Order: sequence, then structure tokens, then C-alpha cells
Amino acid sequence: MAAVEIQVPDIGDFDEVTVIELLVKPGDTVKADQSLITVESDKASMEIPSSQGGVIKAVLVKLGDKVKQGSVVLTLESDTAAPAAAPASEKKPAETPVNRAQAAPEIIATATATAPAVAKPASGGATAIEVRVPDIGDFKDVSVIEVLVKPGDAIKAEQSLITVESDKASMEIPSSAAGVLKELKVKLGDVVNIGDLLAVLEGVATSPSPQASPASGRGSESPAAPTSSSPSGGPGESPVAPTPSTPSTPSAAFAGEGQGEGGRTPPTAALPAHEPTSPTGQLPHASPSVRKFARELGVPLAEVQGQGPKGRITQDDVQAFTRSVMSGATSTQAQAAKAPPAAAAASPSGAGLNLLPWPKIDFTKFGPVERKDLSRIKKISGANLHRNWVMIPHVTNHDNADVTELEAFRVQLNKENEKAGIKLTMLAFAIKACVAALKKFPDFNTSLDGDQLVYKQYFHIGFAADTPNGLMVPVLKDADKKGVMQISSEMAELSKKAREGKLGPADMSGACFSISSLGGIGGRYFHPIINAPEVAILGLSKSLMEPVWNGSEFKPRLMLPMSLSYDHRVIDGASAARFNVYLGQILADFRRVLL
Repeated sequence: MAAVEIQVPDIGDFDEVTVIELLVKPGDTVKADQSLITVESDKASMEIPSSQGGVIKAVLVKLGDKVKQGSVVLTLESDTAAPAAAPASEKKPAETPVNRAQAAPEIIATATATAPAVAKPASGGATAIEVRVPDIGDFKDVSVIEVLVKPGDAIKAEQSLITVESDKASMEIPSSAAGVLKELKVKLGDVVNIGDLLAVLEGVATSPSPQASPASGRGSESPAAPTSSSPSGGPGESPVAPTPSTPSTPSAAFAGEGQGEGGRTPPTAALPAHEPTSPTGQLPHASPSVRKFARELGVPLAEVQGQGPKGRITQDDVQAFTRSVMSGATSTQAQAAKAPPAAAAASPSGAGLNLLPWPKIDFTKFGPVERKDLSRIKKISGANLHRNWVMIPHVTNHDNADVTELEAFRVQLNKENEKAGIKLTMLAFAIKACVAALKKFPDFNTSLDGDQLVYKQYFHIGFAADTPNGLMVPVLKDADKKGVMQISSEMAELSKKAREGKLGPADMSGACFSISSLGGIGGRYFHPIINAPEVAILGLSKSLMEPVWNGSEFKPRLMLPMSLSYDHRVIDGASAARFNVYLGQILADFRRVLL
């Protein structure tokens, strides 16, 4: 394998940028164009991609390092030879859109070069000044993700007006002149290009200070311009809340509460217990990946207190904020956690339920303690579980299924197939039975998208898998097209990958219904948490022999407890009861699955 040095590509007109996030580590396998590090200039955050795929041998930069075009970020072992890099001292040809696109197709420079202001006479002696989008590199159709000003504001030259975002970078668009903002021509979600009209000012047209670099704008930046980084997101992110969809990262499908009640990302919705603060004039300080994570959870970054260097907001800060909000503490209450209980209880915020702050206790005064960090899976799933439990009106229907004959049939099949190495479990039969129930009751195979229901024509079933690192939810695809033997075989393979930590995003995405089984452990009934954006989840407990009255006498029967949690916005109690009854009928006489 060839050793390849990955260098910083053309990042525009910035001499040095700071490394604020490391996205990979030695030993990781990366693909071409996969992001390696996040860097930040004075007005933009951007992710540096890999020019080749391979296995990382060494990471040569650390947090806080300064890098520039040509700096070696890391070395990796690749099957393909790296293209020869031009010497850093070699004089580059005049930069053109083609050159920049070829040098760094994944990165765009900060848009601080100002476009010339166009002044037009206005009534009353004032001058109307048109402010347009300056040269933002070789990217077209960038989305407006934040509006920083409003009509009537006094604008200074070089003051940021809006924030736009491409696939891997965000940037602030500054004003090319000073004046009073008369009219703003764009809004959140709009797509803009170079030369588009942004705003109309009333005042005297001015041009940027000659001392300021025409591309970087750092030489004599106006004091009024925000100094923190601008919002940024992941590839293809838009400011519009995402619609219900399958997750694109493993974190979206992790389970929780011990029973596979994880959380895939639903439509972004406002968290129920935070106090929006007034604009501060500065943008929150966070990297693109953190901003994307916050948008997925609906977290307002302006209210998050960053604990990173220079107040930078990290992913842990976003998760901590989410936990505090879900516990009933608003951002204001969290800062006043040491206030007297009466003051906290008197909070007028109805959304916060006037709950007291979470207790802060020194446990060491009661005896010896040991502290351990939460596992990565539990950290990721915690916020999703909170969101799902708070935002979805859960109702749980409990019932029993007589699986006496089915259990005997399962044991018989296992004896017959003992040499083949395939061991059938009750969960495999339950998956097949759930597919039949979903076909009969299609409302359970939906997702809520605003005022519409999305009816799915596929049957992908998620099931909880216990692993050394926590519970995960692999997804068995197209269960309606597979027999019980194939379902058992694929379940065993997915469970093995989960235990070995080898599940990929595709293995944990796309489920339309989940099953959480405690059959091998114990318990009677429980309340599984719905795995958003699904609308129901089935919990199975341990089967027990019970005396059942058959009309003339009591007979010992093997009864399987079932707990069906459902979203009451979509499913009513009668439908849930019918679903559970039908499911029990299939498990009692599995021939019904053929009907």
C-alpha cells in the first residue's frame, strides 16, 4: 500500500485557519471526500475533506493548530498513489473559478469580499443603496440559514447581514455600505447566488476600506461585525426542518431504556421547555457538525453555554442543554440553579411546568463513590429518548398471547434443524406475525409528517439487540418477503455485528415498526418508548405457564405478555386493542399468517 500525505486544499484567501475539531483518528478507514478536520477563520467554519480513501496512519495536527493551504493534515495508507502535490513555494496561476473548483471542490471560502454598492437617488434627498451578494467562490444556490438584521437597523460597512451555507461551510455576507436598512430582499430558506439583491439601504454609499483585504476583510473589520463563527451544517443541510426520514447516522437508531426505544430523527420541533432569548448581535460559536446536530434536535444554539476553548459550543454542551430542558429547567433557570426553591417554583413559564432545578448533591459526604462516564451509545440515545417520551403522547395496551402450540412447533423445528446450525427464536415468529398485523392495520405502518400521514409500502422491522456497549436497534429489511428461517438467520447475523460494533448506518435505518423483547430475561409487562418517527412499538416479556379456563376446565397454557405502545395522535385505543388481539390470534395459530 502507498503512503499518502493529505494536505489542506485551496481554502480561499486565508493565510492560516485554526483546527477546532478532529473528526478521525489513527486506524480509521476513510473514504475519498470524507471530512477529516474542522477549521475556522474569522467568519467561516469549514470541514477539510480527504482527497483519497485509505487507512489513517497518523494525524499530524491537533486542536488549536494553525494550518494553511499545503499543510499536511495526516498520512494514510492507500491502494492508489497520491497525485503529486505542487510545492508550496511555487507561484500559483491567477485564481479563476475553474482553478478553485479543481483545487477544492468540497470547500468554499468565506464571503467577506464585498460587492460594489449601487447608489440610486431616492425621494426626500436620501440615497438608496443596493447591496448584492459578492463573489462567494464557485458555488451556486447557497441557502440563507440566518438573517442577522431587520428593516430599520443602522448598518455599518462590513457588518454581516445574513449567513448562508453550502455543503460543508457557512459564511456571513457583509454589507458593502453603511446606512439604514430600508428593505430586506431575502428570508430564511431562500437560495442566493453572486449578484443577487440582498437589501436596500438609505444613506451614503461607501466602499470597503482600502486597507482591508478584498477577500478576507480582516484588515479593518468594523467593530460592529460579529466575531464568532457563523452557523454551519453538514452536507446538503438546509435551514428547513427535515421531514420524517430514516436516519443517516448510527446515532439516530440507537436504543434506550433497555428495550430498543431509541430515537431516529423526527421532524425538528421546538423543545418544550426553553426560554428564547433576544438576539445578541453575535452568532453562536460552534463547528458545522455541532450545528447540524443541534438543528436535528431543535436546540437553539444561542441559548447554549459553550464549555470549549473561547466559549466554543461542543456536542456535549448541546446534549447537556437538551437534558436540562427535558428536566424542566430553562436556560435562565439553569443559570439560577442556586436560587432559593421558592424563586424557581414561581417561574411564570408554563412550558417549563415550574419544576425545580435538578438537585446538585455531593454524594461523597454520604460515603465512598466511583464515577464512570456514560457510554457513547447512552449519551447519544438519551436526548432522543427524552424527546420521544415528552413529545409523543404514549399509551400502552397490554395483552397476552397463547403460544403453547407455537412454542412446541419452534422446539420441533430446532431439533430437526440442529445440524444446520439455525436456531429459531420466538422473536422470529413475532416479527413475521407483526408484518401480518401491519398489513391488516396500515395505520401502524405510518409516520406523522405535519398534518399528513406517510403510509409505507415496505415492512422493515427493528429489534433490540443487547451489546456490551448498550442496546442497539438493527433493522431487518423486507420482512414480508422472507420466511421464518431466513429471518432467524439474518437476525443472528445482525446481532453478531451489533455485539462486535460493526453495524453500519444502513443496518440501523429504515424501520417502520420496532420490537423490544425481554423474553430471555424476565418481567411481566413494561412501557416501551416509541422509536420516532415510528408510531408504535411492541414489547415482549417472558412467557409463563398459567391456568387458562377453556369453558369447562382449567388447562396449563404458555402465555406471552405483550405491551404495545402507540402514538395517540395517530392511533386510537380501539385500533390498538384490535391490533394486539389480532397479533395474539396469529401467535396462537400461526397458520393465520398465510391468510
